[in-house]
Amino acid sequence: MVASQSYDTVLPADSIEFCPHEGSRDIFVCGTYKLEQKQDIDVVVNPNEPVSESEVSQYRWGKCLVFKVTDTKAKLCTLVQEMTLPAVLDQKWCHRSRTSTAVLGVADSEGNISVQEWQPQNHSFRRLQNIPCVSGDVLCLSLDWSNRRYPNDHLGSLIASLSDGSLCLLNPSSSNGLVVSSVWRAHDYEPWIAAWNYWESSVVYSGGDDLSLKAWDIRQPLHRLVFANRSFDAGVTSIQSHPYIEHLLAVGSYNNTIRLFDTRNPLLPLTTIDVGGGAWRVKWHPSPERKNDLLVACMHDGFKVVSIDHKEHTMPYDIGKSFGQHESLAYGVDWSFHEDVHEKETLIASCSFYDHKLCLWSG
Repeated sequence: MVASQSYDTVLPADSIEFCPHEGSRDIFVCGTYKLEQKQDIDVVVNPNEPVSESEVSQYRWGKCLVFKVTDTKAKLCTLVQEMTLPAVLDQKWCHRSRTSTAVLGVADSEGNISVQEWQPQNHSFRRLQNIPCVSGDVLCLSLDWSNRRYPNDHLGSLIASLSDGSLCLLNPSSSNGLVVSSVWRAHDYEPWIAAWNYWESSVVYSGGDDLSLKAWDIRQPLHRLVFANRSFDAGVTSIQSHPYIEHLLAVGSYNNTIRLFDTRNPLLPLTTIDVGGGAWRVKWHPSPERKNDLLVACMHDGFKVVSIDHKEHTMPYDIGKSFGQHESLAYGVDWSFHEDVHEKETLIASCSFYDHKLCLWSG
């Protein structure tokens, strides 16, 4: 499969997120990450590697690159803004009603969540908040908004995972935007991912290098687990609740597999899918008509679209499409929310790390 356009992000790239907001669905962001010596000697370091004591004299920085899709069918885009930030590890758009503005959350290498408001008339972001979740020597590894299924005019709550093993819960306040509500120790090693149950916004999931998938009820004392699944033989890297099928959870791991769980029985997977590489990101298709399709960033094995038959008890699956034009770690990927009923395939953007490459394709 040939990409219609590829773009050099200059810095190593690790996250892609399309805007879901009506009127701005032609906008997507790409996050980049660079580790440098303070003596200005360039060093490229993988963001999913633990921080060593020798890195005290080093610093991380990156950019949020903002692109506008100029031709969906031809798969063309143009860069409209660059925001220099601490290194970007994850980004998520808040799903809001059509009468509100589009808002992006950015997790960075200095333990902050940056909240950015998209201004379509200016084709640029305006920063609303920069919220420290933890001290600056701890990385914010991932984040997720609670209101994917129930968008309104307000911000949802936000969960973030931190490199010291903690999770951070941020809630909206009437006067101060998002505020840190709770921080608690959740994992013994880096929790690469934190995600909401989109059907029940009192429950969050987390997974990490302690080979465990965990669930937490934020209405209860947060040191109490809902469950812990410790049956993984490699670190848990990605989690996403299905936006259209209640109780269905996709969980990716370094061991080249995705497990699908019924959240009512979270210790036994419904099926295990071999995707050929560590599943760094999993994204269910944004359209209910394609609710069987899961987009996966497979680290050492490119990007794939997996089609799953949810109606069958055994959940048979098929790798419907693979994209292998990246020459380095496949980290960031997302579906476009642009709806075109005449198109059988959806626009996809993907990015990879050491070759700092971004591609547009379809699947």
